[in-house]
Amino acid sequence: MIEARHLRVLRAVSTTGSFSAAARELGCTQPAVSQQMKALESSAGTTLLIRTGREMRLTQAGEALVRHASGILAGLTAAEEEVAAIAGLRAGRVRLVSFPSGSSTLVPGALAALRAEHPGTRVSLVEAEPPRSVDLLREGDCDIALAFRYGATGGEWDDLVVRPLLTDRLIGLLPEGHRLAEASSVSIGELAEESWIAGCPRCRRQLVEVCEESGFAPRIDFATDDYPAVMGLVGAGLGVAVLPELAVESVRPKGARAVPVEPAIEREIVALTLPDLARVPAVAATLDQLARTAAR
Repeated sequence: MIEARHLRVLRAVSTTGSFSAAARELGCTQPAVSQQMKALESSAGTTLLIRTGREMRLTQAGEALVRHASGILAGLTAAEEEVAAIAGLRAGRVRLVSFPSGSSTLVPGALAALRAEHPGTRVSLVEAEPPRSVDLLREGDCDIALAFRYGATGGEWDDLVVRPLLTDRLIGLLPEGHRLAEASSVSIGELAEESWIAGCPRCRRQLVEVCEESGFAPRIDFATDDYPAVMGLVGAGLGVAVLPELAVESVRPKGARAVPVEPAIEREIVALTLPDLARVPAVAATLDQLARTAAR
């Protein structure tokens, strides 16, 4: 195998015309240059230099290797500089996937802080709800997945690096004229006879489970993944809903009142990545900024 350090020595010998001059240019000893040239000829399997008195002349194979050496060494230098830039956060790319309420609350502040601290790091964003977002991470289509879950599920994320961000409480949404709109809190059981407006599939499943634990099956008349649409339907008096607090923060409800639900129903918000990706400087910096933003 031909090594880059041997190519640098060959190029120096070719340029200067002797081992001693090449040694001075490279800042090493003449025996070191001679030793590396022997190693290079051994790797190449042929003679690369012919000694004529005090001068060195390249063989045809030596000329060919020198001709390629410039491009190889230039490419290697460029690669080293690019890797150093990425390692030093002067460059780099992070592909982030997030659920909508995370995109509108946690992500903007985190990415703004990341850009201010590391302007050379680029972050792209697409939206997907878990478990699809987690699948994208495992399939290699993103570097960080912002996800959530209701209650710990054994083994669900055991193969991933899990960075806890915050606990997000579900909030009841009632029309302004509702009998419980001015209450300090409301229990799910008090809304058993209401028409329900459900959110994303995972939130919908959680709603059904919580209602069943309270002894009733919710009558879901409307279902939409769009949180502003949920709030609009509630504001129009078409039903009640429960939404994550992050979603309520991201959209100002018109004609609807937000009321805490008792007992508290919470979901865990996390940032996920793969173990190898967690060691990439740009990914680690993004995780740190997401955690700082969530803590504010």
